[in-house]
Amino acid sequence: MMKRLILAAVAAAALTAPAMAQQTYKFAIVPKAMNNPYFDLSRDGCMKRAKELGNVECIYKGPVEHEPASQAQIIQDLISQKVDGIAISVSDAAAAVRVIKSARDAGIPVITFDADAPNSARQAHVGTDNRAMGRALGEELLKLRPEGGKYAMVSGGPAAANLKERVEGVRDALKGSKWTEVSGSPTYCNDDLALAVQQMQDLKTANPDLAAIVPVGGWPMFVPEAYKSFVNKNKEAMDQGKFSLVVADTLKVQLELLRDGYANALVGQRPYEMGEKAMDILMQLKKGEKVQDIVYAGIDRVTKDNVASMLK
Repeated sequence: MMKRLILAAVAAAALTAPAMAQQTYKFAIVPKAMNNPYFDLSRDGCMKRAKELGNVECIYKGPVEHEPASQAQIIQDLISQKVDGIAISVSDAAAAVRVIKSARDAGIPVITFDADAPNSARQAHVGTDNRAMGRALGEELLKLRPEGGKYAMVSGGPAAANLKERVEGVRDALKGSKWTEVSGSPTYCNDDLALAVQQMQDLKTANPDLAAIVPVGGWPMFVPEAYKSFVNKNKEAMDQGKFSLVVADTLKVQLELLRDGYANALVGQRPYEMGEKAMDILMQLKKGEKVQDIVYAGIDRVTKDNVASMLK
């Protein structure tokens, strides 16, 4: 009898062992657009950190193109699937308020990365100090051309809070200098890479004496052949120091273009680290731990002097 009881207890323990195994979680990371290679780095950081944690699955899902309505629907679908946490690069800060509240009401932790929605119910933000990044872009231009001139900016979505802050940061840095912003700046490409290049050409055509263009995101450089075609038309002016390109982000393709003389300076974010940190913060929230409201991943300034080391 005793032997049967012991065997039964062992069998019961074996049956309950899987239930006692480490809790597993599904955390989703939602970019603004999946056709933007910038977000591939956040995806890679998310996947790496999820693998390291061992009990986390990283789900990477977003709209193919920059479409706030599509992003909201994808988040709603993730809520229906009862994922354990969501990190969002917010396309439209105002429009995201409702869907973020829906996720929180469903008991799902929500944070933002890259682009914030500070007036929403999100619990934390991991990204870049975008105003400081904008100032860095302006400062790099001032170093190149302290004598000033006319400049223009290219931005992404007009409703993206992070990009608004970068634009204002550039203006902060150039305020009181001899640089003046042309009418019609910034243009908005809505993360359409080809359109970003076209807008650069349109700005130069409309302002033949334009001395600099500052894209506050890397969009035009993400289509390198089209971008090089634009630069080649203005290469003589660039080589003579009469036309400058200071661009945001530091993806490998951008570093290579800078190395080859197709830009003067880059100011980059750290999207890979954002993907990693997003997983850690969601895990903390899932465990009921307190988290820091805003975490900055830092920025990198790159010129011809340090581009080789950055490529390594």
